[in-house]
Amino acid sequence: MSITGLELELVGKDGNAYAIMGECSKVLKKAGLYDEFWSDYYAEATSGDYEHLLATTMDYFDVF
Repeated sequence: MSITGLELELVGKDGNAYAIMGECSKVLKKAGLYDEFWSDYYAEATSGDYEHLLATTMDYFDVF
């Protein structure tokens, strides 16, 4: 699932899982999409290891 056009900047950010999910949460809230996408994103992102979290994040957001 991708949220078309929703950009997430991770370059230069803290690279731990909680920081990444925090950035995702901020972007979703700012776009007014938190209630619609957060629970699905969170469930998928936390269902595996760190690499899975990154892959899920790239599936949901336009990461740069």
